[in-house]
Amino acid sequence: MSFTSASAVSKSRWGDVYVTAGSRALSMAGDALAATTLALALQDRGAGGLAVSGLWLAATLPLVALVPLTGRLIDRYDSRTLLVATGLVQALVCTALAFVTSPIASIALVGVLAAGLAITNPTFAALMPSMVTRDELPKASAIGQTASMIGTLLGPAAAGFLVGAFGTRPPLLIDAVTYLAVAVAGLLIKTRRGGAAATTTTARQETPWRLRADGLLLATFLAFGVVVAGVGGVNVIEVFFIRDTLGASASAFGLVTASWTAGMAAGAWIFARVVRRYDDDNALARGVLVLLGSTCVPVLISAAAPGVWLVVLLWLAGGVLNGGLGVFSTILVARRVPENARGRAYSGLNAAANGGAMFGYVLAGALLGPFSPRALVFAFGLAGVLAVLAAALPVARAIRQTRVTSPAVA
Repeated sequence: MSFTSASAVSKSRWGDVYVTAGSRALSMAGDALAATTLALALQDRGAGGLAVSGLWLAATLPLVALVPLTGRLIDRYDSRTLLVATGLVQALVCTALAFVTSPIASIALVGVLAAGLAITNPTFAALMPSMVTRDELPKASAIGQTASMIGTLLGPAAAGFLVGAFGTRPPLLIDAVTYLAVAVAGLLIKTRRGGAAATTTTARQETPWRLRADGLLLATFLAFGVVVAGVGGVNVIEVFFIRDTLGASASAFGLVTASWTAGMAAGAWIFARVVRRYDDDNALARGVLVLLGSTCVPVLISAAAPGVWLVVLLWLAGGVLNGGLGVFSTILVARRVPENARGRAYSGLNAAANGGAMFGYVLAGALLGPFSPRALVFAFGLAGVLAVLAAALPVARAIRQTRVTSPAVA
């Protein structure tokens, strides 16, 4: 069964879509700005690799560990209240980060910032299907993903320039302003969810929605997490693969990393048109699996690349497929999950992605010593493809079941 509450919207609120996209772009730029600035600050203070690893762990772990709490919070409480309150707290925390010098204090405050992201990101994602009609949801998803990619691209570049010119404090104070944009967006967005209306709707329903009751989504989420683990591991390896194995310059490395992100932005728009042809949830889930496996193929091929320019092209192709994956997975969740449970669903999708990335980071770091970067790029790419093949069986089983019965609803 598909839940199409988005189609109940008589007219798309594009103003809300653009406000959401703009605030997410600023927020993503701010996140990257803060992470890059703090990594540079810790390295400059001689804190060592352990402190930098702790920084990245603090920035990721809350996005996974807090899912059981944040998902229910997002579905239960008014979205405007959550966005305004969380944005203000994050702005205060980031201001404090500008003035602390202890590595432990910095890492702890980064963890608090990440806890805020565990609320705001799924809140924005859950709001999007309520802003537009079903037919316009792919376009809205592409706009949001493009804005996020732009923010992700600008953040590290801005950090490098600002830290070099002004030190670490000004970038972090600028970052605090980007979090205020989230609070302002919460006030400007007219579309709202959660609160009293959600409580009333939930009280009327007989069976609460649970991810484990929807075999199609559960299998897809698990495959998503495993594939992201492979791609995440390559993120750790690529600097050694590009610089040491292929002998490329720092500028070429920057071009490689930017090509994947640029490909994602382009892929979101390309596949926003393609996804319109998928009216059936089962076909959409198969599309997600195909894109998951296809995203790993350029990584797998790049292990045989003789030079960096082939890697740039392969990374661009992988980014395009990755961008399509973002659109397909967003639409799948919007169709499969009732409106009042989308906070939990999008939190679960984010947890699968971030949990997989964390595992990939740790595994790649452990394997870099005994194995060559080229061998690891091949192994991680192959592991992603094999993971998708393994997930095909449970997804096929779930598809057969959905043809007979409907998933549990909230």
